[in-house]
Order: sequence, then C-alpha cells, then structure tokens
Amino acid sequence: MVVPSRPADLGAPEQDSEQVAGPTVSGGEASAATGEPGARPFDFRTVVVEHVAPELDDGRYAIKRVVGDTLVVEADIFKDGHDLIAARVCHHGPGDDDWRRAPMALVDNDRWRGAFPLDQIGCHTYTVEALPDVYRSWAADVGKKADAGQDVTVDLLEGVRLLRQAAERAAGGERATLDDTAALLEATGDQQEALRLALDPILIDLVLEHADPALVTPYDRELQVQVDRPEARFAAWYEVFVRSQGTEPGRGATFREAERRLPAIRAMGFDVLYLAPIHPIGLTNRKGPNNSLVAGPNDPGSPYAIGGPAGGHTAVEPALGTLEDFDHFQQAVRAHGMELALDFAIQASPDHPWVREHPEWFYRRADGTIKFAENPPKKYEDIYPLNFYCQDWRGLWRAFEEVILFWAERGVRIFRVDNPHTKPLDFWVWLIREVQREYPDVIFLSEAFTRPKVMRALAKAGFTQSYTYFTWRNEKQEFAEYLTEITSPPAAEYFRGNLFTNTPDILPEVLQRGGRPAFVLRLILAATCSSVYGVYNGFELCENRPRPGTAEYYADSEMYQHKLWDWDRPGNIVEVVALINRIRRENPALQLYDNLRFYESDDPNILFYGKATPERDNMVLVAVNMDPSTPRHSWVNLPAGEFGLGDDEAYDVHDLLSGARYTWHGRHNWVRLDPQAWPAHILRVNRG
Repeated sequence: MVVPSRPADLGAPEQDSEQVAGPTVSGGEASAATGEPGARPFDFRTVVVEHVAPELDDGRYAIKRVVGDTLVVEADIFKDGHDLIAARVCHHGPGDDDWRRAPMALVDNDRWRGAFPLDQIGCHTYTVEALPDVYRSWAADVGKKADAGQDVTVDLLEGVRLLRQAAERAAGGERATLDDTAALLEATGDQQEALRLALDPILIDLVLEHADPALVTPYDRELQVQVDRPEARFAAWYEVFVRSQGTEPGRGATFREAERRLPAIRAMGFDVLYLAPIHPIGLTNRKGPNNSLVAGPNDPGSPYAIGGPAGGHTAVEPALGTLEDFDHFQQAVRAHGMELALDFAIQASPDHPWVREHPEWFYRRADGTIKFAENPPKKYEDIYPLNFYCQDWRGLWRAFEEVILFWAERGVRIFRVDNPHTKPLDFWVWLIREVQREYPDVIFLSEAFTRPKVMRALAKAGFTQSYTYFTWRNEKQEFAEYLTEITSPPAAEYFRGNLFTNTPDILPEVLQRGGRPAFVLRLILAATCSSVYGVYNGFELCENRPRPGTAEYYADSEMYQHKLWDWDRPGNIVEVVALINRIRRENPALQLYDNLRFYESDDPNILFYGKATPERDNMVLVAVNMDPSTPRHSWVNLPAGEFGLGDDEAYDVHDLLSGARYTWHGRHNWVRLDPQAWPAHILRVNRG
C-alpha cells in the first residue's frame, strides 16, 4: 500500500485535530540530530511505530464506525536511548485535501493513544507518526542538571542552536519568536533567567511544531475506517411480502393497498421496512403452494424467481403496480418515520431478459441447456444462477452495479443481499466500494448463513451488517459464547450482527414448540443483545406452524402463495413488540453494539447480561429465562465495579417490562421469571 505524504509538523496537545498541509515525510532541511545544514534525510527509522490498533488484517480492510463516534487509536512507540518522543494520529476524511492531526499521549509501557472525531459519512484514512522530541528532551536534561547545581552554560548554547534551527523552518511571528528567544538566551548573563526562557512550556511546544521533518517516522501503512450513518448500528427491521399486506382473499395486495399497513407497522416501533423481492416473477417452472412443482393459474410464484416479460431487476411485478406506485409507497414509508430496504437477489428466472440478451452469463449443462439452481438435495427449478466466472464477468458485474445504482437513484439506501456467500468475495469488495463512492450512506445487509470465516470475510469486504447464527443458539452457554464473540473485538471492529428472530424460510424449533412465551423471550434476546435486529412478518402474531416433513419451513408460506393475515389474531404480541422497541429508543445503552457483557447466574436456564453507556449514565441489566415452559429462579451475580457500584451499595432497578421497582444490593441478587407472565426482566439501574 502506497503511503502518501503526511503533515510533518507535530502540534501541541491543545491543538486537537487541527487541519494542516501535507508536505513530504523527509526533506533536505537541516537535521536536528546532526546539526549539519543540508544533511541528507534519514533512510532508517528514528522511532519504532508498531502494533497500531484498531487495524484489520494489516490494513487490508476497513474497520467500521458510525458518524459522531470518536476513533481511539493506539500504538506501541519507542526508540533507542532515553529521548522523549512526540506522536500523533494523522487522518483525513472524504473530500479532505489535507491531513488533519490529533496528538497522542503516552499511556504506559510504550503504549500511546490518540483520538479524532468521525464527523462525516464515508471512508476515512488514518495512520500514526512519531519522532524524537529533540528540544523537549534537551529541556528535560538541562533542567535536571540545573536542579543538581551543575553549570549549564554550554548546554544553553545547545538550546540556542536548536531554537535557530527551528526558526529556519518557521515563518512570520513564530519565526520571530524563536529567533528572538535564541538571541536573548545567547545575550543574557543570568543563567536563571536563561533557564526560565528556555524551559517555557509554550516555547517547547512551539519548537515541536517546527521539528525537522527528516526525523519523522511514519507507520508503514495507511488504515481505513468506514463511517456509516447511525441507522447502520441502531435500527429495528420488519420484513414483509408486499402482496400479503392486503385484505382480499385470492388476490395479492398492490403497493397502494399495502400503504394501509404502514401506520400499524410504525406503531410497533420499527425503523426499517424490508421488502422481499418486488420484481417481475417468472412463469417457467413457477412453484405452487408449499414449494410444490406445479403452480395453478392464479398462483403468484416465488418472488425470488426474478424476471419475466415485464422486465428484470430494475422493474416491478405488475401485480404490485408500477414504478410510480413504488415511488409513492416509498414516500409513504418515509412519511411514517421509516426507511425502505430492498432485497437484492442475484439470480434469474428462465424468463429474465438476461437469459435472452446475455446467455453467456449463465451456467450450461453438458447437453447445452442452462443449469437451474441447486443446493443438493434442494432444487430450485424456477431459478437460474449467474456465472460470475464467465468470460464476460466484467459485464455481469457492471450489470449488478447498475441495478443497485438504479434503485439508489430512486432513493433506496438499504439493500439486504440474498446469499452473498455464493458469489466471489472480490465482487462484493468492488461493488460496495463503487456504490458507496457515489452514495456513501448506502447500507448493505449480508444474508449469509454459512461457515463462520466466510461470514466474517463478507463483513470485512464491506457489508454494513450481517445475519448471524442467532436463530440456532438456544442453550445458555453457547448463546453467551457466540454473542460475546460477535460483539467483542476483533469481530466487533467490522462485524455488526443483525439478529433476526425468524425469516421466511427459518421457523426455529424453539418457536414451534415454545408458544407465545418463546416468541417474547426470543424477541427480548434479539432486541437487547444487539443494537440492530429484525423480525419477519407474522412473528408478532406468534405464527409457528411448520410445513409437514420439514424442519424449519412455514406451512402455507407466503413465499409461494397469496396469504391473508389476521392482524388482530388472539394471543399476538403486538403490544410487547411496541413496548420493547420503545425501551430501545429510550435507553442509549441498548443502541450500542459492542457493550454487551454476560454475567453469572446460578440457574443453567437463566441468562444474565447488561449494557451501559461509556459514561454509565444509562445502565440496563437483562435476565432471561431461556426455558419457555417452566418458571425459573436464581441468584444473579453482577460485577458491581463495572457499573460503578460498591459491593454492598443499595440501588434501585426499574423493570421496564412490568413496571415493578426493586432495591438491589451490590453483587448478588435474586430473580424469579415465569414465562407465562414475563420470561425476562429488563432492568434500568437508577443510582441516587
């Protein structure tokens, strides 16, 4: 990686994040180390800079933050001998012509730390520089000698030389200050007065600002941080099929009719309305109800079989309406305080225009026919996969870029990507970079239920959020271990887990057998363990009927047929969903991703964890009974010090679910959770 020029003048600590020009790292100026005018720049390191953090895969990929965050950067910085060191973080954001600087301070044991604000969406670059602080080192030594009663006459002459060298690199009033001080030091016969002038902290900082650039040692690479908008880290998603939002039997809803559902969805507190594919659906090999191979004349087929006579990925299914109807629907979503997300599925039905226009983009069987999609023993006869390794792979890649840009131009800024792990990783690196270059606020959600390393690689490649194994984690220990893994460094630097409770083709076993209590407890887990989570339409109605002969598929799934929902179905948890989303909005601790901490409980079925803001002005504890069928009770053990609490201190906790208030004491407290009432406590800690 090429490291461009960086600012070479190091500022005093009070000049935090001042913008400066970026001259070359080395030059032909006089060297403070040799004192020889015109000395050649050093071709070795004057300071060692290593183990910079955060850094992802040696700087190959960007870490992730959201706008408004402060990026804290650390590094090991040291040099030979006992000279003092100056260091800083150099950074620039999108559109910056010059580098900005932020000072670093010694923490302990040669570990240094600095920080700078992330005030703009987009990709920011940062690195670390350091150099020997020659004048400060001289000042420290001469001060020690003077305190010991030693004669420092010659030492003061060395100070004069350093001041004049710095003056040569300065201009205007600062140059005059340095020259005048050097003259005073040289002229005065009062050693105490000379020391007072020479050791002035303001003067020491001024000399540092004009240090010899030949002394600067840069870190050997630049690092990047992708700064997203806040919705990338905090949002509640609600997934729907537009055609199932109506009220008329035997016919799917249109965009205009689906608008009637928006007030109810927003009333539940959701931020993102995520639509299953809205494109034309193919006729060839169209699937019937429950994924049957034969479709009736009125069966709508799977919306994942994209493409038909009405167009492909940049068209809408005529049964839903027109592009103008889509635009109106999107405006209505915004008017209700939500944002639209589209499903981006990279596949085509046999009727997609691309099959006719670009047959080279598809896989061919030995008999010359196009191969349909398979994941043995599963078959998807209504779908053709795209061949990303075909000879015209560049044309194929650009075609999908054009699809994303088409919808982005219509105002869509969130895309859920279907099965990204079946496409080349470098395609995603390229596509996400190109799209975010034009639309930095675009959010990409990776729907990849695959091997852990592949999921992590997709997140590193640029996906803003990622699906997780949440739906298959049920036991207390495995749940805590997995959630700790994805919400703690190093994973949390780049991986944001969007915890979906269910999906159109994942009906978890715990929901099938656990009834309403299972839905409530899984909702609480998803909504409080991660700052971003989602549910698929019907979850709030406790829909849990599996298709016979399958493990996790819904019976009579709207994936393959028109479906009417009874939005007032008895036993629903609509009010619970609204309450939990309100709790999330009212508690900043639940809006952060990497602050999840699990604590001990005596019962193997009671999970106990907490979240707090860095300032500890909002602290939330959650105890969940993972067993939806049986009341459980347990001692829970809180490391009180992490919350700034004394071991024996009394404090109030307010259950935000039931409204009850309790007085807890220090570390050990008692909970009893009945899943038929509330399977959990969400406790806000109130001190004083």
